[in-house]
Amino acid sequence: MAQSVVIERWTADRERVGEDLERLGEVLHACVHAGASVSFVLPFSREEARAFWQEQVLPAVEAGKRRVVLARVAGEIVGTVQLDLATPPNQPHRAEVKKLLVHPEARRRGIARALMQAVEEEARAEGRTLLTLDTVTGGAAERLYRSLGYVAAGGIPGYALNFDRSGIEGTTVMYQELGGS
Repeated sequence: MAQSVVIERWTADRERVGEDLERLGEVLHACVHAGASVSFVLPFSREEARAFWQEQVLPAVEAGKRRVVLARVAGEIVGTVQLDLATPPNQPHRAEVKKLLVHPEARRRGIARALMQAVEEEARAEGRTLLTLDTVTGGAAERLYRSLGYVAAGGIPGYALNFDRSGIEGTTVMYQELGGS
C-alpha cells in the first residue's frame, strides 16, 4: 500500500530546520544528478545543495519574501516548490514559481501536480493573481505546467547550460492567471 503524501507550507520551524535543510539539499542534489535543469550544473555536491537552501531560500522565507511548499511521505521531504513574492512595486499582483523539485524516487505519484496546486493557493492567499515561471523547452515540466493551465508566453533559445554541461537548452516562459479562491 502506498504511503500518503502530505503537502504543507514550510515554516522553517527552528526545532527541525536543520533536518529540513539537509533533506531539501538531498532532494535538490538528487534532482540535479537526475538531469533537472534548475540553475545548477555538475559537479554539484550535497554541501552546495544544502548551502542553496540555507543561504538563499531560508533568509527569503524568514523575511516573508518567499513561500516554500513541501511534500512529505512518512515525514520525509520528497518534493518542494517555491513562490517568490519579491516583486517590484508595480507588480504586487504577481509572483514567480521557482524550483519545482520531486525526488527521482518519488516521481510519477502526482506529487508535482499537488505541489503546484498548493503553491497556487499560497499565491491566492497572498493576493497574487498572476504567476510566472520558466522551464526547459519541451521538457516534462513544461507538459505538466500546460496541463495545469499555464500558457507559454514565448521561448528563449540557448538560454542555459544543461545539467551536465553537454549542451545549451532553451527555456519557455509561462504564466497563469489565477481565479478567485
